[in-house]
Amino acid sequence: MKKNYFKLIIAAFIISSVSLGIQSCSTDEETINSIIPTGIAQDPNNFKGEVTNGEVVTLDPTKVYVMNGSVKVKNGGKLVIPAGIRIVATAGADSYILVEQGGQIFANGTAGSPVMLMSATAAPGNWGGLIICGKAPINTGASGTSEIGNSPYGGTDAVDNSGILNYVKIENAGAPFGTDKKFNGLSLFGVGSGTRVENVALFNTADDGIEIYGGTVAVANIVSIGNTNNAFSFKDGWVGTASNIFTKRRTDGTGNNGIKGINNVTNPDASPRSNPTIKNTTIIGGNDTGETNAVRLSSGAQATVENFVISSWKTGFNLESDATVTYFNGQSKIKDILFNANVATKASATSSAGTAVTILANTYTEKTDANGAGNGENTPTWAIGWSGLQ
Repeated sequence: MKKNYFKLIIAAFIISSVSLGIQSCSTDEETINSIIPTGIAQDPNNFKGEVTNGEVVTLDPTKVYVMNGSVKVKNGGKLVIPAGIRIVATAGADSYILVEQGGQIFANGTAGSPVMLMSATAAPGNWGGLIICGKAPINTGASGTSEIGNSPYGGTDAVDNSGILNYVKIENAGAPFGTDKKFNGLSLFGVGSGTRVENVALFNTADDGIEIYGGTVAVANIVSIGNTNNAFSFKDGWVGTASNIFTKRRTDGTGNNGIKGINNVTNPDASPRSNPTIKNTTIIGGNDTGETNAVRLSSGAQATVENFVISSWKTGFNLESDATVTYFNGQSKIKDILFNANVATKASATSSAGTAVTILANTYTEKTDANGAGNGENTPTWAIGWSGLQ
């Protein structure tokens, strides 16, 4: 009898477990099917307009969204972009996504299903890009106004949270919007450390791949390849961190620096000073036109630099302006660098007056087995697949 009771108990447990499993699957399916697009998400073929205060707009993960105008996430609004969504821009410079102060974007891709923002035609500059404006400190004033959308940014909230970008791929952005002005692929204006920016790939932007204007945001696992200006740039008092950065320059005669850092163009000693920590980075060049620096730091910019692989550049580190040169020259702030044989000049320095400055010993240290972004000059494992790299 005891054996029979035991068998009955086991059978009941199995049936219960199976029932729970079926119920769990059913719940997941119901969750997916229960997304009812509202606001500007209702017509995937006409994706544009505003996400207003108190509104949460979630895109339908089964649709492709055609962006034929601008999308603005206003203060108090939230735009949710599930994994696997494709947003295809068709209106040139009029197609862009702007997250204003107090607004939030949640682009939650996965390694198997990244969020993709692209243009209908695969060429640099065919649409705007993604712009986020936060409330973290900048050094150009108490606040600033973005060139795109005239949106305010900057403030005193170092931990401001503008949302999440995770496994997001941005292609062919950088459309011109004024005289000598272009969008970047991703622009972060005064974005705070509460914002998560990880696993973001930027390809073929007609200006910078990513540009950071002050703020405290940390970025990680960034791919920036084939841009016509800088792969990664920062200015105006950025004091965040960057880790696992993999960049390649265009080989068609266009493109500028791998990393370009500025403190403040008009006041090199402006506070807060641009002074990020940048580590685990691979910067690959490929032509000798335009600016040919793997890393160019100027106008008072500072940084802590560690574990870089630099290949195919005329100059590894170019230090400009008295404040920047004084901070780096002989101070061991640049550590564990692998310069491949095709780097002609490992480091150079120029004063604010434009005269050459001798590079002192201990300005940088070399490391023959530095692995940069994780795999030397090759694609790091964290970037394989979702970014389009193999």
